[in-house]
Amino acid sequence: MNVIYIVTTGGTIEKTYSETDGSVLNAQNKLERYLAKLRRPGIETYVVPVMNKDSLEMDGEDRRLLLGIVKGLLAESAPLVITHGTDTMVGTAMYFKQTLPEVHVPIILTGAMTPLGFENSDGLQNLTESLFAVRLIPAGLYIVMHGRVFPVDRVRKDHKLAQFVWADPPASPQIQ
Repeated sequence: MNVIYIVTTGGTIEKTYSETDGSVLNAQNKLERYLAKLRRPGIETYVVPVMNKDSLEMDGEDRRLLLGIVKGLLAESAPLVITHGTDTMVGTAMYFKQTLPEVHVPIILTGAMTPLGFENSDGLQNLTESLFAVRLIPAGLYIVMHGRVFPVDRVRKDHKLAQFVWADPPASPQIQ
C-alpha cells in the first residue's frame, strides 16, 4: 500500500460560499469529501488539517507551525501533498527549501484559483494531478498546478494570466 499525507492549510481550494452574507471564506475543511470521489486503488491517503486560512492571512508563526508538521511527517518517509493558497504558495515553498535542505521524499504544494465545488473549479484537477505526480517525481519540493510540475525555485504566479509560469532566473526566497 502506498501512503500519501495530504496536509491542508486552507486557501481558495477550500473556500466556501456563505449564503448569509454572500462572501467566500475559509470556514470548513472539505477536502476529504472530494478525495472520497476519487478512485485510488493501492493508495492510502491521510488528511492532516493544520489550518484553514487564506494564504494572504498566513504569517511567520503559521509557516513555522506548518514546517513543524511537515518535519514530523517526513519521519514517515511518505510523500506529502500540501494544499495552500496560491498567492503566497511560492513563498511558503521557498521557506521550506531554506529550512528543509535535505528532503528524501517528494513534497508538492497545490491549490486552486477557484474553490472546490464551484463551477469551473480547478481544485479537483490540481489535487488529482498532485496525487499522481507525487508518486512519480524524485524527492524534492514542487508546485503542481494545471497539469504542470514546477521546482519551487523555478515558478511564480502570474496574476494576469491566473496561472503559474516558469520563473527565469530561479526565484529567490520571499517569506521568512
